[in-house]
Amino acid sequence: MKKILSIILILIAWINVSAQKEIVLNYQNVDNKKIHFGFTIGFNTMDFKITRSMNTFGADSAILLPEINDLVPGFHVGIVSNLRLNKHLDFRFLPGIALGQRKILFYDNNQNVVSEMKIESTFIDLPLTFKYKSTRIANTRPYVIGGVNVRNDMARNKEFNEDEEIYIKLKPFDVYYEMGAGLDFYLAYFKFSIEIKYSVGILNVVSSDPADDYPQYTNSIDKLNSRMFMISLHFE
Repeated sequence: MKKILSIILILIAWINVSAQKEIVLNYQNVDNKKIHFGFTIGFNTMDFKITRSMNTFGADSAILLPEINDLVPGFHVGIVSNLRLNKHLDFRFLPGIALGQRKILFYDNNQNVVSEMKIESTFIDLPLTFKYKSTRIANTRPYVIGGVNVRNDMARNKEFNEDEEIYIKLKPFDVYYEMGAGLDFYLAYFKFSIEIKYSVGILNVVSSDPADDYPQYTNSIDKLNSRMFMISLHFE
């Protein structure tokens, strides 16, 4: 019993000594700079919100039902430009490139798969974001973000491709609103951040131009709105 009490007293003493040690605050200058820069890398998944038209085609009044099949991991890189507005608020511009893919399955009336289309995208990202930071806790600081992102799809399917069974075309330009949260880690020589972000496209990106031999695919979609989930690693 005495040994157990001795161990407990030693642990309590060790905890008290550890709690009284001064915490070294790393890399404090970055929060005082009016402007600073960095870079970001990360992973994403791209998605569509599909609004079906329920239009019929052919003599038997068939219907095609489009649906997203599964989510495919993508990749993105960018540059961080940060403007300090006050102690808790920053304005950020993070231009970059995001690569990814979306798969659309088309079902018939009997829920049989008729076709699968792989839609590849290479986005030029131009996000403008406000970053609201909490009070720094030792060498960490949580934050939330919100803003808009203008994206241009450089790899969209400009033409129909019968060899790959691509029978819809996408518009290149879209505007997204974005929201997310993250955590800053202050290291000895730089600030490292982990951030999650969700982007919602507000424009209809499907072209109304149908393929001559397969118009039912374009006609089966009333609206196609982009979605994107991103996990980013920032180095500043």
